[in-house]
Amino acid sequence: MVEITTRGESVQVDVRGLHKLLAFKGSFELPAAAVKSARRMDAKEVWSMWKGFRIPGTHLPGVIAAGTFYKNGEKHFWDVRNAARAIEIELSGAGYDRLYVEVEDPEATLLTLNASRSLH
Repeated sequence: MVEITTRGESVQVDVRGLHKLLAFKGSFELPAAAVKSARRMDAKEVWSMWKGFRIPGTHLPGVIAAGTFYKNGEKHFWDVRNAARAIEIELSGAGYDRLYVEVEDPEATLLTLNASRSLH
């Protein structure tokens, strides 16, 4: 699971618990202006889509997707185990093109991200 917080001009992404090992990533920061869109995903969509080439990361279909994946010329970060709490964040000008992450409260996280976007 991931915790996302906003701090002024930045968005902090913190990977929690064992997921740090599975995703090969602990935390990273993005410019708030890089967030183009954020939306809720449904479980079927999460598990049915091809993730791409995993470098490095963990992928057990239907169980967990965590780490960095390359797909169609884009760099994606995944950390999803409970697909019912998954969101997609589309980025521009950041280290990743898209984040697919599980968060504790998807609706509150989307409100936070969208409020941060509206300030830029």
